[in-house]
Amino acid sequence: MSEPFRSFSAVFPLIIKEDNGRTKMLLHRRQNTGYQDGKLDIAASGHVDENETATTAAVRECKEELGIAVKAEDLTFVHMQHRLSADRTYYDIYFVVKDFAGTPAIMESEKCSELIWCDMDKLPDDVIACRRVVIGEYLKGNFYSERVE
Repeated sequence: MSEPFRSFSAVFPLIIKEDNGRTKMLLHRRQNTGYQDGKLDIAASGHVDENETATTAAVRECKEELGIAVKAEDLTFVHMQHRLSADRTYYDIYFVVKDFAGTPAIMESEKCSELIWCDMDKLPDDVIACRRVVIGEYLKGNFYSERVE
């Protein structure tokens, strides 16, 4: 009997704030991870661990990577992307986070070189492509997308 197909799940908390009438989102610059290093990514994103729900993973990642406290009830599901790459299949789950306690800071300096707040509708050119697509889908109100890389 063959082994069942295995896929991976990751969470992406879109940490959002209003600033002078602009909606801003927190991004971090990746380093030393082996994936898209040097590019901007959604801050506090990460894998869902074994026996962990997506909301629990998002809460954990926000604490581990940014030092902020987020409550599961303050997460709003906004998008899922089914993403196929050459060696893996991912289910990327996106939540909006508008309420949290603490000030975001780099907690894993070996993996992140900077944090920046960016206008959601005017992202820097070096945001990872698949994340840029999903942010656009979110802004259009779409809850699901698929991507082959």
